[in-house]
Amino acid sequence: MKKLYLSLLLLASYVGQAQILNAESLRKVTDTSGFSGAASVNFALKRNVNDFVTLGSNVHVQYKNNNHLALFKNDINFQKIEGERFENAFISHLRYNYRFHPRIAWEVFVQGQYNKVNLIDFRGLAGTGPRFKLTTSENYKLYLGAAAMYEYEEVADGITPLQKNFRGTSYFSFSLYPTKNISIISTTYYQPLFKDFGDYRVSSQSSLLVGLFSNFSVKLSHTFVYDAFPAVGIPNSQYEFTTGIAYTFD
Repeated sequence: MKKLYLSLLLLASYVGQAQILNAESLRKVTDTSGFSGAASVNFALKRNVNDFVTLGSNVHVQYKNNNHLALFKNDINFQKIEGERFENAFISHLRYNYRFHPRIAWEVFVQGQYNKVNLIDFRGLAGTGPRFKLTTSENYKLYLGAAAMYEYEEVADGITPLQKNFRGTSYFSFSLYPTKNISIISTTYYQPLFKDFGDYRVSSQSSLLVGLFSNFSVKLSHTFVYDAFPAVGIPNSQYEFTTGIAYTFD
């Protein structure tokens, strides 16, 4: 399991229909250079304005070459609200990581997002910052990251104007490996607006992964998101429970 998943599987999951992408879910532990990745399908029961179900799939691919790591992830989700038709949401994320010290790496990322239920016509992000590994143990791992990012957002509530802002984005993540086939991962993000720290987002995701056979695993996740200033008509807090099957390859 440790060779299949990176310790931060959390969360910028966050999954595709939430507000903050858990970029830590992109990573896989591998000791060799070359391509690796994963594909998964999931089912979720979620509540924000209404109760609804979500069907989703995601694919990610990464390429490692010595101290260089490139990651790409694409999530697509279909949501059905209390008997209404399915609505779609997607996130595409690209990230480059350069490790210049055994415990320190520098990252650059870009992201595009659409979410009809949360009234996000388009949200684009571009940012950069350091990432720190706080432990050396293979039984548990702690990471801390911080970055500055530019955010462009179009909201479809008929009131909120076009948003062009700079935000901070920091996270703390821990991973536990109680047995060979079980992983417990949790990550929390904090994203304040630089010009107004009262405008912020918080996202926390905890996941349990249980190995089944070969490269297949069951993944159970809980995500909580708080946005101080969401689109008009969207609640400040949202939560989500997700169950899925993941297949990894190296």
